[in-house]
Amino acid sequence: MSGTIAWYDDFLGVAYRYFDLRMNVVPLFSDRKKATDIWNEYVHWWGDHDIKLRFVETGDHYWFIVASETRRPGHNMAFFKLLPKSAHYARFKKGHLGEAYFRFATYSQKEEKDVKDDAVCNCTHTKEDHDGKCQADGCGCEQFQTFELRLLKKKKTVTDIKFLEEKDVKDDPVAWNCLYVNKYKNSA
Repeated sequence: MSGTIAWYDDFLGVAYRYFDLRMNVVPLFSDRKKATDIWNEYVHWWGDHDIKLRFVETGDHYWFIVASETRRPGHNMAFFKLLPKSAHYARFKKGHLGEAYFRFATYSQKEEKDVKDDAVCNCTHTKEDHDGKCQADGCGCEQFQTFELRLLKKKKTVTDIKFLEEKDVKDDPVAWNCLYVNKYKNSA
């Protein structure tokens, strides 16, 4: 990667979706317009074969890094986020088979009044099992809460995927650039 890269981490986190032709890696945004604007301004111009997806593990966390050179000089942007390891991350790591779809999605919290009767609460019971708090035996849920995830239609195919330990980032230009700029540079 040449030139200056703007490192962007103003998104909520990363979701993994398993039920497509390829697994999906999905940065989550709270605002659909913002996600669409960023995609159209930057990611749209990435060539699929140039996209680099890196996961740098450090203890119980990992750095999510995705970058590519744009076909529009001066419009380089890469994405990163330090995230806790999860079962979803482990499942992606084990099952991605060397390729994945990269796409954006919006994420929003929903309350009981905002969803249909078959919606499932974070406690795993449906809305029908709630009347304020969960009525299911043994459940301590005090309030129905769930979320809505809306995938944007546009996607890119990524085949350059690597999982690294933090001690090995100097051997990978994308991972090294990200950690140098966002972790090492200002710590001393």
